[in-house]
Amino acid sequence: MPIERTLIRASHIIAYDGKQHRYLKDGVAVYEGDTIIHVGKTFDGAVDHLVNAAGRVVTPGFIDTHIHMAGSPLDKSFIEDHGKRNFYNSGLFEMLPARSAAQDNDANHLCVEFSMAELLHTGTTCALEMGPVHAYTAEQAARFGFRAYIGPMYRSGRWYTDDGKSVKYHWDEAAGNAAFERAVTWIEQNDGAHGGLVKGFLSPAQVDTCSEALLQRTREAANRMGVPIQIHAAQSVAEFQEMVRRHGQSPIEWLRDVGLLGPDVILGHAIILAGGSWAQYAGDDIAVMAQAGCSVAHAPWVFARRGIALESFGRYLKAGVNMTLGTDTAPQSMIEAMKFAAVIGKIMDRQTEVATAADVFNAATLGGAKAIGRDDLGRIAPGAKADLVIWEGESIWMSPLRDPIKNIVFNAQAEDVKTVIVNGKTVMQDGVIPSVPDIKTLARQLQAAGARMWANIPRGDWAEREADELSPQSFALWDGA
Repeated sequence: MPIERTLIRASHIIAYDGKQHRYLKDGVAVYEGDTIIHVGKTFDGAVDHLVNAAGRVVTPGFIDTHIHMAGSPLDKSFIEDHGKRNFYNSGLFEMLPARSAAQDNDANHLCVEFSMAELLHTGTTCALEMGPVHAYTAEQAARFGFRAYIGPMYRSGRWYTDDGKSVKYHWDEAAGNAAFERAVTWIEQNDGAHGGLVKGFLSPAQVDTCSEALLQRTREAANRMGVPIQIHAAQSVAEFQEMVRRHGQSPIEWLRDVGLLGPDVILGHAIILAGGSWAQYAGDDIAVMAQAGCSVAHAPWVFARRGIALESFGRYLKAGVNMTLGTDTAPQSMIEAMKFAAVIGKIMDRQTEVATAADVFNAATLGGAKAIGRDDLGRIAPGAKADLVIWEGESIWMSPLRDPIKNIVFNAQAEDVKTVIVNGKTVMQDGVIPSVPDIKTLARQLQAAGARMWANIPRGDWAEREADELSPQSFALWDGA
């Protein structure tokens, strides 16, 4: 069967010149099968399909480097507005365990489907998923036509609180090693599945829940298999203090000294650092990360909603840290992630000309591609995969349009994402995802899953509190009298 060739003629294209993104006005992008073969002003060759994108903007798809698809949709209306001061505002030690223990496997599956729909609707074509339902996520990636990197998480222990005041740890090294072996086997069996849409990565869960031995096994396996690594690190003050108590080092310094860090490592968050005000601990973790060549998956919203912010996006970039963006929690929108990264970055540095639209767009595209070792993603250039997004340029949000990137970062809404193409296949057209024609039905199913979860919250809470005790309603219920 011959490979078909498609030409998109657009008013605005964010092209790649071999070194950086460039703004091409009134140009064309041509892809054959799953690969872009040309971008420029004109194209003289024959084509099978012509896409008229007059008045529209064509960009590469976003790469979400940090996400938990199987749970994040059920964070909505439960996680927000609450985080104890003795846990330094973090919800990791009370809210997250309660929500996770209360969620059933059907909810996990629904969340994966809902997440992929949400990601496509907001221009994401590739995401790094850390969740419990690996096989189902791979199946849904094939169904949706979504590019998914899947990292089965494993750890030597887990944190818990039994009094709501302090964080404690339960260790089971044998269980951690067994989970590691299962993760390696899963990656070996599934890396490259579904025409290359599904890839694997190693995901030791958190720096404070993994032993040195487990991380050394991770490093050896990553070197052997040639896959990326992602670990949650420097994500809470409690974690930072625990690592200092154990090792006399920051979490980032310890990861360096046990041999994990390298260009294939993505640090989830890396926001509570030696040298930063939250830790109040001397050192320069930004320099450590830059010297190691690792990447940071910055998820601004999950911290901003708790009053915590990355203290200088610009300083990470200036030092040479490869910055990427993730969503982590709801909303799973890279449009929102770019906007919050830019605006909060400016506030923290008290400067306008930092964390620019270009900086955060690069993080959402080229930075993500570099983090996973893919020079064929995150760009519109010959040889790159045809992972493309077509935006409405003449909407209430995008008009008037002078600079497409500033408009997308600071003004665009999900409704401006009209068409999404992954691996050369159109997976969303005019806002409709063929594999999920009825979003309302999926939303109602998720609502029912949420109701089951909220009812089961006491099961996962150390004090057996109801959902409305852990996360009170914004306004008291009223009977209408």
